[in-house]
Amino acid sequence: MNNTKTYSEHLAKLNALREEILGIKRDPTAEERKIEAEYAVAFKDMLHTGMPQNALKMGSDGSGGFLVPDTFEKKLVEGLTKDNLLRRLGTVLKTTKTMKIPRVVEEGSAAWIPEGEIVRVSETTFGEIVLDAYKLAKRVLVSDELLEDADFDVEDFIYQMFVHAIAKAEEAAFFTGDGNGKPVGIVYQAEVGKVIDNAADLSFDDLIDLIFSVKEPYRKNAVFILSEDTEVKLKKLGLYDGKPAWRKALNEEEPDMLLGYPVYVTNEMPDMDTGNKPVLFGDFSYYWIGERGKRSVKRLVERYADHGQVAYITSERVDAKLVLPEAVKSLEVKA
Repeated sequence: MNNTKTYSEHLAKLNALREEILGIKRDPTAEERKIEAEYAVAFKDMLHTGMPQNALKMGSDGSGGFLVPDTFEKKLVEGLTKDNLLRRLGTVLKTTKTMKIPRVVEEGSAAWIPEGEIVRVSETTFGEIVLDAYKLAKRVLVSDELLEDADFDVEDFIYQMFVHAIAKAEEAAFFTGDGNGKPVGIVYQAEVGKVIDNAADLSFDDLIDLIFSVKEPYRKNAVFILSEDTEVKLKKLGLYDGKPAWRKALNEEEPDMLLGYPVYVTNEMPDMDTGNKPVLFGDFSYYWIGERGKRSVKRLVERYADHGQVAYITSERVDAKLVLPEAVKSLEVKA
């Protein structure tokens, strides 16, 4: 068996699966647009009055809440993407159930076989990565006085309060989550590509080693992600091969460049302490974020009535996995 071909076929199928999922879209019919518009009006009215209209029945989440309208969902996703680095670099998928994604566990080998001998070579073995769904929620309290104000946009207020808090919680879990009721962080999913003895000795040569620990196909669209203290350390190193290794972007929309690759800095990455992995490098499009269904909002009155407040609980169900662990490698400080 040609194991290189087998692996390539697997990679092609994985990319095709991503394109298939992302491509499951169609324009709504006129009737669907009418129903959605009526739902959006009823949803906003429910936020103010707490009185669900018939148009909201189809959006009940089964636990006293209601699914957000498509326009509000789109606005929430755009806000989360802006505030969450891995949403911008990764692949975001809509899922309706637990998704099982095939992956290569061990790549088989080829062997030279004498004429007439039995072919005995190791086969490529496959496993699977599971995209599940973890619930993440944010509670927002609004006073009765604000709700009685006709000019108060409760939907926009919920958006403002939800997006920042949820994006921050998502990003923390996506990088370093422990898997206990939340996703496992990519720092723990990525393979180690380079180990250094101590943080003080970090050099550009170490980053070059990390770059070439990633296979060539994944280097084409690769980027660096690193911690803030790593940024400080690297900028102090200055030149590499007589040239600036870190190049400042010409505008705020573009990332800085490090050794010819885009570089992003976040305080959600571990610092350079012993045993940590403060640098990631690779193609983050293979980091898949699965969103289970739509987000929902639940309005609670009785529990907060004595305080003259109404509570809104907005929740989502999400998971994230590096579907090809070899596509992203980490630099580790030796423990």
